[in-house]
This record gives sequence, C-alpha cells and structure tokens, in this order.
Amino acid sequence: MAVNNEKPLIVQSDSSLMLDVHHSLFEAARNDIAVFSELEKSPEHIHTYRVTPLSLWNAASAGIPSEEVVARLSRWSRFDVPENVLFSIRQTINRFGQLVLKETENPDLLILEAENQNIIIELESRKSLAKLLIREGDGFLVKLVDRGSVKVELIKAGWPVKDIAPLTEGESLDFQLRSETLSGSGFHIRDYQVEAANAFYGGGEQGFGFGTIVLPCGSGKTIVGMKAMDLCKTNTLIITTNIAAVHQWMRELIDKTELSADLIGEYTGSRKEIKPVTIATYQILTWRPDKESDFPHFKLFSAGGWGLIIYDEVHLLPAPVFRVTAEIQAVRRIGLTATLLREDGREADVFSLVGPKRFDVPWKELEAKGWIAEAGCNEIRVDLPEDLLIQYAAADKRQKFRVASENPRKLSIVKQLVENHREDMILVIGQYLKQLHAIAKLLKAPIITGKTPNAERETIYQDFREGKVRVIVVSKVANFAIDLPDASVAIQVSGTFGSRQEEAQRLGRILRPKERNSWFYSVVSNYTTEEVFSANRQKFLTEQGYKYNIEIWDDLEDE
Repeated sequence: MAVNNEKPLIVQSDSSLMLDVHHSLFEAARNDIAVFSELEKSPEHIHTYRVTPLSLWNAASAGIPSEEVVARLSRWSRFDVPENVLFSIRQTINRFGQLVLKETENPDLLILEAENQNIIIELESRKSLAKLLIREGDGFLVKLVDRGSVKVELIKAGWPVKDIAPLTEGESLDFQLRSETLSGSGFHIRDYQVEAANAFYGGGEQGFGFGTIVLPCGSGKTIVGMKAMDLCKTNTLIITTNIAAVHQWMRELIDKTELSADLIGEYTGSRKEIKPVTIATYQILTWRPDKESDFPHFKLFSAGGWGLIIYDEVHLLPAPVFRVTAEIQAVRRIGLTATLLREDGREADVFSLVGPKRFDVPWKELEAKGWIAEAGCNEIRVDLPEDLLIQYAAADKRQKFRVASENPRKLSIVKQLVENHREDMILVIGQYLKQLHAIAKLLKAPIITGKTPNAERETIYQDFREGKVRVIVVSKVANFAIDLPDASVAIQVSGTFGSRQEEAQRLGRILRPKERNSWFYSVVSNYTTEEVFSANRQKFLTEQGYKYNIEIWDDLEDE
C-alpha cells in the first residue's frame, strides 16, 4: 500500500473519511470532499465525513461525475483509497441520470426515460410503483400530480431521478433588495449567502430551482430566502414554524426589501390573507377538523400563483405537507435548515420532494470568520435531593426522565448562573411548564409557553430586543425561527429525549454575531436517565466542533 504522510485525508473501507484539522492542506481538502460527503463530526483535531448514496446523489445532481469524486479522494488520501469504496462510488453515482424525467406535449403528463431495459423490468416489478407508472415505449408516462410520489418511490428503490421537466414561472413580482435598511444602516448580503442562493437558482436553467440550503442558526438563512426571492421575482409562499416566525419574516421583508406591507400577507390561525408574498405556519396547513377529514388549508398551495415556495426549518416539514409537496413539483422550492437531521429519518424525502442539498458550510467556519458568535458549551450536573431518590428508583423509564428533569435543585443553579451573567441577555429554556413557572417566579422574569397569547409573546420578545427585560423563560415554542439577536446566554433546564435537532436550535438562539461571547448551559441531574439522553445531545455539539465542559455543581459551590 502506498503511503504519503504529506496528505491530510484517510479514506476507510466503511466509506468514512478522516480529515486532519491541523494539516496545512486541510481547507483545500475539505472544500473538495464536502460536496460529495456528509460531515458527521468536527471536534478539535479530526473531522469525520461519510460518503453515502444520498451525499453522492447530491454531488451528481450538482454535475460532479464519479471519476471526479474518485480523483478528489485520491488527490488528498494518505493511503490508497480502498477498492470497495471506489467501486461503490462509481456504482452509486452512475445510477443518477439513468432515469430522466422530461416534459411531453401533454401538459398533464411527463415521461420517465430509462437508459436500459433492465431498469424498466426492475421498476415494473415494484408494487409501490405499479399504480404510478404507465408503460410507454422505452419508458413510462407519469401524471403531473404524481411527479413527487414517483421520485420518492424511485429513490427508495435506489434509482434517483434526474428531473429536468420545466418549472412554472408563477405570477411575476418585481421588487428589489434594499442597499440600506429602514433604520438607515447599510445592508450587504454576505458572500456565502449569495453563493447559497445562486446554487439553488442555477441561473434559471433546467435541473435547478429546487433544493435545500444548510446553514448554522444565526447565519442569516432568512437573507438567503430573500435573495432567492430576488432571483426568481415571482409570487412566493413562505412556510415557517410559528406565528412569531411569521411576523419575523414580515419585519425582515419590509426592512430589507422594497416590498410594501400591502403586498405581504399572513396566513395563520388568526388571519387568512393571500397576497403576492404570503407567510403561513406548518401548524395551520396541517390543521383539520378530525382525523378522517381532509386538510382544508392545503388549498393555499394553489391559491396564489406561486412561482416559489420557501420551506423554513425544512427539517421539521410535517408528514402531511410532504404529500402536498409531492403534488406541486412544478413550483420552484427551497428548503432552509441548520441541520438535515430528522428524528423520523425522512432525509431522503426532503431530497426527493424539496430538492437535493445545494449548499452548506460548517458551523465553526462561520464562527472563525466572525459571522456567528463564539460559544462555550457547559453541562452542569447536580445530584437529586434525597427525598426524590426513592421516587426516582420506583418510577418507570418515562417518569424517571421527568423526575430527573424537574430536579428542584436546578432552580438555585439557574439563579446563580443568571447572577454570574449580569451583563448578558439570557434565555432560560425548558420542557416542563411547572418547572418553568417556578423559575420565572424565582427570577421575576416573564414566561412564554404554548398557552401564552400571541400578542403577549410579541410584547415580551420586543421588550427583550429593546433591553427592557434581561431574562425571559421560554418553553420549546422558542426553539425555532425566533430572532433575538442580543441573546448571549442560554440555560437549558430540561429537554426532549436526546433530540439533536433541539440542541442545534437552542444553541442557535445565541449565535447571532455580537461583541460578547455566548454561553450555552445544560443543567442535568447526575446519575439519572437524563444524563444518558443528554449524552446524545452533547454528542451533536461536539461533532459540530464545540468544546463541551462537564462540571459537578457541588464542586462549583465549594469554589
């Protein structure tokens, strides 16, 4: 085996890639491999990537052939690239493009063409495709409404489709991005934001206009969405996580584009406006009177002459919306997210229905350039009080987690942390309402939960932005798409069972660039199941490159 210690990469036979962070060629090698592999871990010394079918199909959809992938691995690998890896790369990438979806003269039908007869035979034998494909010559006819469903089933079969059927333009909406915000400050789109939007749009050519952008929380994904709107200049439907996020999008659009307020509509539980730019929540779209009824608000997808749909926080895309997204494949669509991790494992559906990953950038790279704040991550462990030990021991698994999460000793820790950060803007985040209300009372701080009226939420958020209140207590309703740029400390007192998504979003609340460093604390009960679930969340942060300190509260009290 040939060995060249001058090179920074080790390619292993399980398709994992290990990249030496301290090597002088690290950055060049990382830029080369990032387009066809997924970053799994990025701690201090060695970053781990993995080559998967999905990552290779992402690369193929961006026009990178198998031999280019092989050449890049060989260029940077310290040892010979294992033969099984080379074989797998060629086999996997070469599957992309063997099925092509094209338009026909009939506007209601597409044609799925295959490169060889064996593929035709294989697809005909799959029951899941039988009702979606109509045999026609050397291929299949596909009903326009089945475009997305066919793509999903084919990727499950290991045959990703190259979709070059044209996209509808939608109704024209001419507007410009501002060079100066309404407050008078200069507005300049960052280079990576422009690159991300251009990667999605692809100059308007066939095969582009759909895809997913992966950027860290606090890096300005909303700006990427607005730049995509600027490129498309068409009526746009934006779907986001909650009403606060809807209002945030509205503020940003008015502040940074020449769109007037009367062109921007809110489609939520309280208002049902359809304007050239309409912003809705996933919650309203997935509402229905009962489990047997249809989803009445799905009509929104066909109501506004949309030429672009923006799926904010696309990793949270609800299963029912996947269905309607499958039916509107002729519309340009962009997904925005900090992580493609889905707890339900439906990343391949995002690839098929919203589009392949077009752009991403590591969290620590943006931190190094000053685009997001530097954050210190700390876990503070505290023992359960003696009077809860028997209750904990006798509880079932789920109840054990709750007893540990609501450990009353956490309250004094939170109070001390707030006192330690007297110059900071602080979010206290948790899962259980009784615990959060106790903390809010202790700190004399306002609280936001799912039961807080929207008007009251907006007032509290605005008071926080303006510095009228320094600490707010929030439940998981604040996990997503809330812009609180001055928040510099997050104290997590309880969380969902080991959710990596949640950890990413909660850290993201404090990553807006600012003069002060940011601090993220998790308070965890020692020797309990909470410690086990915390390890999964902790793993996600360390894999993103964040140092994670663990300390015992009794030791800190002694100090």
